[in-house]
Amino acid sequence: MNNNKRLPHTPSDTRHRIRELAYFCMIHESDLVCQQSTRMDRRTFAILCHLLRNVAGLSSTEIVDVEEMVAMFLHVLAHDVKNCVIQREFVRSGETVSRHFNIVLLAVLRLYEELIKTHVSITSNCNDQHWKCFENCLGALDGTYIKANVPAGDRPTFRTRKREIATNVLRVCDNKGDFVYVLVGWEGSAADSRILRHALSRENGLQVPKGYYYLCDAGYPNAEKFLAPYRGQRYHLQEWRGAANAPTNAKEYFNMKHSSARNVIERAFGVLKGRWAIFRRKSYYSLQVQCRTILACALLHNLINMEMTYCEDVDDEDKGDFTYVTTTASEDIQYIETTNEWS
Repeated sequence: MNNNKRLPHTPSDTRHRIRELAYFCMIHESDLVCQQSTRMDRRTFAILCHLLRNVAGLSSTEIVDVEEMVAMFLHVLAHDVKNCVIQREFVRSGETVSRHFNIVLLAVLRLYEELIKTHVSITSNCNDQHWKCFENCLGALDGTYIKANVPAGDRPTFRTRKREIATNVLRVCDNKGDFVYVLVGWEGSAADSRILRHALSRENGLQVPKGYYYLCDAGYPNAEKFLAPYRGQRYHLQEWRGAANAPTNAKEYFNMKHSSARNVIERAFGVLKGRWAIFRRKSYYSLQVQCRTILACALLHNLINMEMTYCEDVDDEDKGDFTYVTTTASEDIQYIETTNEWS
């Protein structure tokens, strides 16, 4: 007797109803459920689908419409679920899920000009206590490691100082925490300053207008267009908390102001990782797909910040930093000299 019988085939109309129910429950049940599933409310989800259709040229295929493929794509990014989970929830084959994930991924990247932020500098009448000391500043930049899946032969160059296999990503944001530039694909062993040099020299790379600058940490040179803190002085935010830890000289005061403003890039990436669980552990995608995913998530981050009146955020680590700060007029910083040396 043959016991290897096939399971009964689910009728196509039944599969269609299951998909419709899964999509409705994920997107249309409520803004709360939609945000939990896709990190967007229903209005922002509709705006994204509109942009993908009319700007990026995304269209429905014979078997999957735009809204369903976008919902599957966002659910993967938001929860780092594997192909088999989407197969089960949407009653789709693994090939269909994978193919449409990549279709939407490439379409989101075509929204780069639409969603990437442009340079906006700090003006002399800025009232933000974190930024008003940095006139003509465009924002902040930093590098970050994201665990990567690379072939065995490439692992030595992708190994970081902490012995993890990761890619080093340069991220640049404005003073509101929106990304203005992201460079992906560098090995984890690459120095931050080397990656920045490449970003400045490559075609369509990071552009810094003359007379303007970005804040950066001590891992970068204090050169034209980039303002780093004083070395050998206290710098990190937690070092200033409490009356006993107030700055004692002008250099420490500058470092405290610098750290408070530059912390926007840490908060921005903290929000990014909080929204998209796909960054929280080693990727099972190829490095090429992962790099595309990193850039796509940065673009979606900007869209969410722009369109949603309320979205999840990280705790404001700057709160209370200036409670105990007092300096005399003689301690105020009058002039910061930069060098043209790359260390």
